[in-house]
Amino acid sequence: MHILFIGDIVGKAGRRAIHEVLEKVISEHEIDFTIANGENAAGGMGITPTIALEILDQGVDVLTSGNHIWAKKEIIPFLDEESRILRPANYPAQVPGRGKGVFQLANGKKVGVLNLEGRVFMKHLDCPFRVGEKEVELLKKQTEIVMVDFHAEATSEKIAMGWFLNGKVSAVLGTHTHVQTCDERILDRGTAYITDVGMTGPLDSVIGVQKEVALERLLTQIPRKFDVATGDIELQGVVVEVDQKTGKSEGIQRIRVPLDE
Repeated sequence: MHILFIGDIVGKAGRRAIHEVLEKVISEHEIDFTIANGENAAGGMGITPTIALEILDQGVDVLTSGNHIWAKKEIIPFLDEESRILRPANYPAQVPGRGKGVFQLANGKKVGVLNLEGRVFMKHLDCPFRVGEKEVELLKKQTEIVMVDFHAEATSEKIAMGWFLNGKVSAVLGTHTHVQTCDERILDRGTAYITDVGMTGPLDSVIGVQKEVALERLLTQIPRKFDVATGDIELQGVVVEVDQKTGKSEGIQRIRVPLDE
């Protein structure tokens, strides 16, 4: 089974990448299931119901998220309605939405998806390690194939999660930093790992933000709205090859697909 995980979709540029090249990527890599982090798809921060459904209608099977999922108020009640959009599982229990799901493919196979958020340099949430361990146990009752989006800032925390869930899940895939890392590998117990799958959006930018705006804010320390850049667009992510019977991963490949300007 080939599972595609798409790095953080940023603004209109990222949505354009999904619209223009996702179908080709799915065909070329013989993808069976597609996951994408969509927490920045609306104006570079947050996501709306309309945009979420637009992305889901274009070949993405599940949308994961992170700390920016709450940026657009209209998405909050929608999280309870649409099971294909996940928020991190380690938020308090009364928070709208769900942090995991099991999704059935056309061939009857099931894929579990778990969304977690890190705590280093981020919010003081429930422990992603303890929550993750419990949620994985529940998912494994329904399927051996479990994909984890670990939305975290610190490289060390992401690597630690990879080793913590090694052999328990099919993949631990890092998101949030928008910079694709080159440390993809299969850990010794069959879990695919990468620190960050990258960003689907404009590379002529500072992690998706217009260069001039980001530089002015860094140089002056004066708050200013981050505007999404528009140039040099790529779809970035990874393709994970998973054994359908065991749930162990057999391969992980980074992909970068530029748009024809």
